[in-house]
Amino acid sequence: MDYIEKAVERIEADAISPIVAEKQANVQDIRYGNTRRVEVDPEILRQNRILNFGTAEEIKMAYKLLRTRVLQRMRQNEWSTLALTSPGKDAGKTLTAINLAISMAEKLDYTVLLVDLDFRKPAINKYLNLEAQAGLSDFLLRDVPLNEIMINPGIERLVVLPQVDKLRSPSELLSSPKMAQLVEEIKHRYPSRLVIFDMPPVLVADDVIAFSAFVDAILLVVEDGETTTDDLNNMTALLDASKLIGTVLNKANDSEETGGYGYY
Repeated sequence: MDYIEKAVERIEADAISPIVAEKQANVQDIRYGNTRRVEVDPEILRQNRILNFGTAEEIKMAYKLLRTRVLQRMRQNEWSTLALTSPGKDAGKTLTAINLAISMAEKLDYTVLLVDLDFRKPAINKYLNLEAQAGLSDFLLRDVPLNEIMINPGIERLVVLPQVDKLRSPSELLSSPKMAQLVEEIKHRYPSRLVIFDMPPVLVADDVIAFSAFVDAILLVVEDGETTTDDLNNMTALLDASKLIGTVLNKANDSEETGGYGYY
């Protein structure tokens, strides 16, 4: 495993652009004084298969490899926003989004904002056991201040913007001027920030299509043995091909102990 780790470190070091290097000095100065901090129980993280100190090294390395590939593309294009979606339900997109966000936050040159935009079936709050009382829709519909919604889950350089309530028809809200203004604000608040959006499945509703104009890149999560070729063809036909940066094959040779995925 050591040679893989060294290869990842070398690739990441080579991919750092002068712009990114200039941003690194600012990361250590960021503090979340106005953001509520919730210390997530490590046992909850373990049970929900979220990266933590006790996670098996092969799983951590798998997410580091995914992180490296994604960051390469984002650095090359100076992108800062990434949406994760899937063709249908239960492909593991939310868990992938959470673990990718944690892995990215572990790099000292970035801060990460993880946003739950699956208004139809929000899950990040539950996965992390944040016990959030308000979510993103409360900001959009009721003007609840963002600093009352955002939560630091006890992980350095990571902030979560959760969603609590389920909404039946959120596509209009996702494409609203207030949503567009919010994305611009959170993209540019900190020069070192990466924003990851957990989106609903593409083939379930038009939410991703309505929102996709606001993001730089889209990462697809598909389920081994469940996602069909027709699903992939239908999904990619609906999305802007220029924004698709890769596909995560999730639950490949999966087991409760190790998990698994591949990146294409």
